[in-house]
Order: sequence, then structure tokens, then C-alpha cells
Amino acid sequence: MEDLNFRKGDAKTDVFGSDRMLQPSPVEKIPEGPTTPEIAYQMVKDETFAQTQPRLNLATFVTTYMDDYATKLMNEAININYIDETEYPRIAVMNGKCINIVANLWNSPEKDTWKTGALAIGSSEACMLGGVAAWLRWRKKRQAQGKPFDKPNFVISTGFQVVWEKFAQLWQIEMREVPLTLDKTTLDPEEALKMCDENTICVVPIQGVTWTGLNDDVEALDKALDAYNAKTGYDIPIHVDAASGGFILPFLYPDTKWDFRLKWVLSISVSGHKFGLVYPGLGWVCWKGKEYLPEEMAFSVNYLGANITQVGLNFSRPAAQILGQYYQFIRLGFQGYKEVQYNSLMIAKYIHDEIAKMAPFVNYSENVVNPLFIWYLKPEYAKTAKWTLYDLQDKLSQHGWMVPAYTLPSKLEDYVVMRVVVRQGFSRDMADMLLGDINNAITELEKLEYPTPTRHREFIHKENIFRNLITGYLISAEITYIGFLHLYSFLQNNKCSDCLTILFRRNTSYLNIFHSIKFIKKLLYFARINILATPDYHIFDTSGNPIISIFILDT
Repeated sequence: MEDLNFRKGDAKTDVFGSDRMLQPSPVEKIPEGPTTPEIAYQMVKDETFAQTQPRLNLATFVTTYMDDYATKLMNEAININYIDETEYPRIAVMNGKCINIVANLWNSPEKDTWKTGALAIGSSEACMLGGVAAWLRWRKKRQAQGKPFDKPNFVISTGFQVVWEKFAQLWQIEMREVPLTLDKTTLDPEEALKMCDENTICVVPIQGVTWTGLNDDVEALDKALDAYNAKTGYDIPIHVDAASGGFILPFLYPDTKWDFRLKWVLSISVSGHKFGLVYPGLGWVCWKGKEYLPEEMAFSVNYLGANITQVGLNFSRPAAQILGQYYQFIRLGFQGYKEVQYNSLMIAKYIHDEIAKMAPFVNYSENVVNPLFIWYLKPEYAKTAKWTLYDLQDKLSQHGWMVPAYTLPSKLEDYVVMRVVVRQGFSRDMADMLLGDINNAITELEKLEYPTPTRHREFIHKENIFRNLITGYLISAEITYIGFLHLYSFLQNNKCSDCLTILFRRNTSYLNIFHSIKFIKKLLYFARINILATPDYHIFDTSGNPIISIFILDT
């Protein structure tokens, strides 16, 4: 019996005693009236309550831990808009200091007091600014020579981060991809040069490839490019995408030449919110000198109270991340950054070595050069395994871990891998807990009597069935399974199909259609999906359930 008269929902009402907590959160329309801040906070908080803890997210590269003072400092600046330099002039100065520090970490040869660079919201914007600068320089030169400038291109490995695909699409610049292979796991300079021509605006090596964690050899590329430019008369530059490595290499590998020490490296971009150790979103881009930053990229406005010149795709942007970055520079210093990155690398190497000891796995690379690495199932093990890395990801997620399983890029897309990214805030004890959960998950998966849905999906992929059958990759259970699917496909196109459909829908829980025939029951296993609890269309809709897709693959 409803009786809401005794409570008014005012500030004195307990949050969970409020009538507002009996109502669903808004989906389509803004609520009619206000509520208390306590209730609003709780409703928003509850929306994210069941999510994975950020520090257990080993898929992301972004910082998930900063100390209390850094957090306090950033929270206090959350209402400051960096672009308002008239109102917040010291923020602009602090930004310039950060650019100086970053540029000098990369051995900038620039003699000016203030180095040439720009703030960005993440390395995506920073990459685009570096790419746009290269394009504008190339275009200006082509115009001066009276040559066409309508077919620009850039060269990068297939290990690129999605920002480069965005850059190519948005600016209509052809992206020429150098394939990665098991033999050539990083950008091959000679193969890259084969794709270059007079319309190439730049070559983009990557320091800390998202897919693999490896580094392209920028020094080798620079040497090869120098000879190529001398031979052709071109002046193709290098933009280094150092989203991860830009804050690792200076501290752990100071003697490695990948930065402005190299002749053709004219710009470098990095994520401050990755191994720069700042909460998202923050990026930096620096140029070798002012002459490499086209004037067309600087925009001035006077409607904020003074003449303000800015380089960036975005206008308004938070100042809190600048304070966070400057705080980390002061708090940690060079030695502090070195210690943090070293510990992250050592923990990554520890997990890498322990993974190598596990029977099902093989590491993609013998060396760990950044605090991240990938591994995959041994081919021989995978032939008879009843599970995939997607199943392992699912098992680990039940313990709060986010360890992604994904396919490698073009030419390596048959390889499903897993990746661990170790960041500040990930301890040795947490590494041991992760390894323990991986071992426990393997034990559970190896006890399976029949293949998982994701394993079935691998088996019956249309274009691979015949090949797998010939090579002996399909075991008898899978062959029988495929035959059953074709029978189901036939019945689906005949009036008698209703009988089988009813059998599917009438069974609860484990879908035990014929109690006396255990094998048939397992063939109809729908991966924890209760068909009775769903509308009819769910049985035949493949959009969200891979195992259901199997049943209607050929219908």
C-alpha cells in the first residue's frame, strides 16, 4: 500500500528512504523537478557501481592512479578553462613550462626560451596536429613548385592506433600501411620506403605499438630515409607517434636515438594521460623548431578580453590536466619518473615470464621493451582446446579483471592475442593475484567436456570449414555438430521446423531436450542464455549472441 504522505523528499530525508529511489533514472526526458544533491549523487553513483575497478583494467593505457595531492589539485582546478589566458595567465605560463620540459626530454635542439609545441586533449589530437603540420608543409612546397597537391599520403605500419585512420579519413590523405608479420613485428624501413613517393607527407613510426607493445626502430628508419631523400630529392620527414613511449624511452632508454637527435624527426606526439601519469585527457606535441609549425595552424581571437593565439583542433579545454602534469614533474622529477616506469616494466616482465611457463601460451615477443606485452595460444594446444582467449577474458572479468582478447591487424588477423598493460598503481601483489586467477581459469576451462560457443564459432566459420576438415583441425564432435546445424538449416525452411523450434523453446535451464542423449543436450547448449525468458525473435537474432549465430549461420 502506497503512503508517501509521511515523507516530503526534502534534504532531511534519508537517501534510500526517498520516494525518488523508487523511480527509475531518466532515460529519454529530463525529470520534471529537482532533487537533492545527495540523491542525485547516489543515483549517478549507483549507475556505475558494478563496473570494474579502474586499477584492474589492464586493457587501458590511461592513468588510473594519482596521489591524493595531485587529485586535490586537479579537483580544485576543474572549473578553469585553459583558453581564458586573460583570466588565468599563470595557467598559460605553466603550459609553456610543461612544453619546455617535454621537448627537452626529447632532446630539442631549439634555442628559444619557449619551445615549439602545443597542448592537446589526448595523443589523438596531438597526432593529428603533427600530421596536419606535415601535410601543410608538403602542400606549401608543392604549390611553390607549381606541382599538384591533391593526392597526399603518409606511411605507417598496420600496428597504427585508430587516430591515424581518423586523420586519413577526415583530411582525405591516403594511408599506406606496411604489414606487420611474425618475422617483422615492427615497421620495416625498407618496406616503408617502397611506399613513399613525391606525395608522401611523412612516415610515422610508433613508440609503444598499441597492438604489441613494441617499438619501431626510428634510428634505422631515419638512416634509410636520409639516403632515400638524397637519392630522390625529396625531403620526407618523420613524425613519431610516441603516445606511450614518449614518457618511457627518456627515462629507461636514454641512449636510444628515436627523438629530435635524428635528422628527419621533425615532430613528436605523446599522451600525458598514459605514462605521463596524469588522468585523462592530456596530450602533447612538439616540433623541432618554429619553422616546422605552419602559420596556418595558429588561430587568434580577441573576444575573451585580449588577443589570444592558439594551436589546436579544440578550443575550450580543461586546465586541471596541465596542473596535474606540472605537479607530477615537480613531485617525481626525472628520478621519480624513472623509478615508476622501471617498476612498471619489471612487473610486466614478471607477468610475461610467468605467462611463458603456462602450458597453453606463447608470448608474441621474447623481450618486453615497454610495460605491456601480448600472448596467444600455442598452435598445437589450440588444435584440441575447447576454449579460446575470449573465454579466458570472460573468466577473468568475473574476478574484476579487464584483460582484452583481440585479433592482430591485417596479415595477422588469424591470431587472437591477450594484452596486459602495467601502469602506475599496479603492484607485484596484484600481479600475483592476476596470475593466480589466470591459472584457476585455465584449470576450469580444461575441465570442459565440450567446446565453448566461441570455440564453435571458430570451427564453423564458413570459409575455414573445408580447410580445417582437410587439415584435421576439426575433431569428430565438431564435424557432427556442423552436420546437425545443416539439418537444422533444412528444417528451418520446411513446415516441420516448428517442431524443432518448440523443442528449443520448451526446455529450461540446461536445454536438456533428450535426457537420455547427453551429447545432443550439449550440442544445443546456448551459453547460459535462457531462451524461455526472451521473445521469439531472440532465438533467431544473431546480433548479440555468438552461439545463436551458429545455429542460423546457414539458414
